[in-house]
Amino acid sequence: MCNHKQRKITLTQTAIYNIFKDRKVQGHEINKRYLTDCKIGPDFEFKVFPADSHDVNLYNIKAFTSDKLEVKVSVSFQYFLRSYELADLHNKFNMDYEDVMRSKAIDALKGAIPVYNTREVVKLRKEIEEVIYKAIRERLGGICCAPQEYCKSWKFACPLNCKSRDICNDEDKGVYVDVKYFQLGSIRIPHTVEERFLRQLVLQEETDREKLLQGAQIVRKQTDFEVRVIKNKALELSEEAESTSRLLHVTAAANYTSEVEGARSIGLTKLYNNLGITKQEHKNSFDYLRTLRGMDNIWLTVDYQQKIMGNLGSR
Repeated sequence: MCNHKQRKITLTQTAIYNIFKDRKVQGHEINKRYLTDCKIGPDFEFKVFPADSHDVNLYNIKAFTSDKLEVKVSVSFQYFLRSYELADLHNKFNMDYEDVMRSKAIDALKGAIPVYNTREVVKLRKEIEEVIYKAIRERLGGICCAPQEYCKSWKFACPLNCKSRDICNDEDKGVYVDVKYFQLGSIRIPHTVEERFLRQLVLQEETDREKLLQGAQIVRKQTDFEVRVIKNKALELSEEAESTSRLLHVTAAANYTSEVEGARSIGLTKLYNNLGITKQEHKNSFDYLRTLRGMDNIWLTVDYQQKIMGNLGSR
C-alpha cells in the first residue's frame, strides 16, 4: 500500500513534480509530493509539472526607446519551476502558467528598453542584455531570497539585497519560477534610422581615416627631421673626430721631432767631447756629413786622385 507521507524526489532531466488530487472529496493535497510509481487507485490522479527547463523564445518584440523610436528585440530564456513553491503556482495558475510566463516576460522586456535611446540600444549590447535579463528574472522570479537550503542552487537564488522570505508578500515572489539562463538575440531598429546610423558610421570612418593619413604625414615629416638631425650630428662627430685625430697626429709628430732632436743634441755633445772636436767649423762639417748620410737619395763615396812624382821610397 502506498505511503501518503511526503517523500523526497531526486530531480533529474526527466524528473517531474506531482500534485496529488482526490476526485472524491474534490480537495487538493498540493502541499505534498509523491513518487510517480506510487499506486493510489482509480479515485486519485497526478498533475505532472516538468522539473527540467521551460524554453521560451520571444521574436521581434516591439518596444520604444527613450527617443520615442520603435525597436524590435528577440530574446530566449530558460526557466525552472520552484519545487518549494509549486503549490503556490498551482493555486494561482493551475496548469496554465506558460502563457503567463511569456506575457510577463514581454512586459518586463518592454519596461527595460525605454531607459535607453536608439543609439545606446545598438552600441551597449552587453549592458542591454544584463538589464533585460534582470528585468525578466525579477518579474518571473520575484525579489525574495530562496530558502536557505536553496541559496547555493544557482547564481541568483539569493542575490545581493534580496528580500527576506519572512517579510515577502505574494507579489514579491513573482510567479514562482527561476529564470536561470538568458540569451539576447537580434535588435532591429527602424530602416531609416539604420541608414542614418550607417551614414554616420561611414562618415566617422572617413574622418578617422583622414586623421590617420594626416597623422602619418606628420610622423613622416617628424621622422625625416629626426633623420637629418641624426645625420648632422653624425657628421659633426666625424669631423670633430678627424680634427682631433689631426691635432693628435701633429702634436705627436712635433713631440717626436722635439724628442729626437733633443736626444741628437745630447748625443752630439757627448760625441764631440769624446772625439775632441772643439771648433765650430769642424762641428758643422760633421753635422753636414751626418745629415747627408741620413738621406735616402744621397750616396757618399770616398774618392781622391793623387799625383806622385818621384820615387816613393828611398833606395
